Amino acid sequence: MIVFYDDATARRFEPFATTRPLGEMRTGALLQRERWQHVIGADALGFVSSPHLHGFEEFDAPPVLRGELPVNSWLVNTRAVPLLTSVASTASVLVIEHRVAAVRLASAVSIDQLQDPSFTLEDVIPSTGSMANLPGVWLDDVWDVIAHLQTLLVDDIPAYAMRLGASPMTDGRASIIGGHPVFVEAGATIEPYAVFDTTGGPVLLREGAVVQAFTRVVGPCYIGRQSTVVGDRIAGCSIGDVCRVHGEVSSSIFVGHANKGHDGFVGHSVLGRWVNLGAGTITSNLKNTYGSVALWTPDGIRDSKLQFLGTLFGDHAKTGIGLRLTTGCVVGAGANVFNAMPPKVVPPFAWGEHAPYGVFAVDKFIETAERMMGRRQMYMTDSARVWWRRVHELASSDVRWAR
Repeated sequence: MIVFYDDATARRFEPFATTRPLGEMRTGALLQRERWQHVIGADALGFVSSPHLHGFEEFDAPPVLRGELPVNSWLVNTRAVPLLTSVASTASVLVIEHRVAAVRLASAVSIDQLQDPSFTLEDVIPSTGSMANLPGVWLDDVWDVIAHLQTLLVDDIPAYAMRLGASPMTDGRASIIGGHPVFVEAGATIEPYAVFDTTGGPVLLREGAVVQAFTRVVGPCYIGRQSTVVGDRIAGCSIGDVCRVHGEVSSSIFVGHANKGHDGFVGHSVLGRWVNLGAGTITSNLKNTYGSVALWTPDGIRDSKLQFLGTLFGDHAKTGIGLRLTTGCVVGAGANVFNAMPPKVVPPFAWGEHAPYGVFAVDKFIETAERMMGRRQMYMTDSARVWWRRVHELASSDVRWAR
């Protein structure tokens, strides 16, 4: 069994750390949890993260753990990203880029020990056992999910397609430009006049995915289950399950169940779960000076060292029609903003047409969230409502976010 551990750095990966453990973030084609399950070949037992995430529930995500971690369970640092082509090892310590990524516990470990900010996996390395090096990368900053996206997709897609039994398309349903394959899982739909440009990498379409006519899909690109791409150019993206994506989109991640149903450029951005972008919402991902992009973090504005970086949208964030977003923008979870261009950072559960924003009332937020989820035949549980109220209270008063 696998335990997913968010260390002190991962717990500051905003705007996502407000509402989800890092194991439920998409890196490359998969969620981090799914990636490690494939590499280790074991099921998820649970996660350990910030106390405010106690009560987090989402589809098949494992629960928060309490008490002790059992002997022989794998403790994984969620900031470590192994390539899917990694070979399963019998070693008890897995290393990526000279850092310990996962340890098989030789003795029980208290959850309290993992809540100490100074704790590292090196603290629980067994006295006996072997180490194995895995190919992969680390997420040292929240923007690294974008920095490593293309590399991970190129590696993930063929390996994942093989595990899924998805075959390369050979029946001429669409035009293919380039030498990499287009993998299609049974149940995916490709309409006439779709074009796949695989010059830069492969494409994978999951079961129930739909590529509508006159869409150009540029690899490497992953389109998840029951997701629909609707015209224009979708390039270098990882689109999770049950999304609707229209307009020009490049090098971006959709965690899942998000809507970008209309025109408007989105580039080098991350859309959390249940995000909805109003028609004509546009992200800037390149400065006029062509310099590196700075981004708000809980530790202040920092230089990402990336030339291309758009907007990070927290879970359940919403934008109004025609909204423009500045380069390197952070929109907090549950924010609902419209009309004027927001500043570099929008606090969680912000509401309004310009800064300084008001607070999105918790009852109205939950009502809006439930309406959107209901359109996907998903429904919020009573326990989830209680949890969202607690998150709303904590995040709305968090002094790290300037209002």
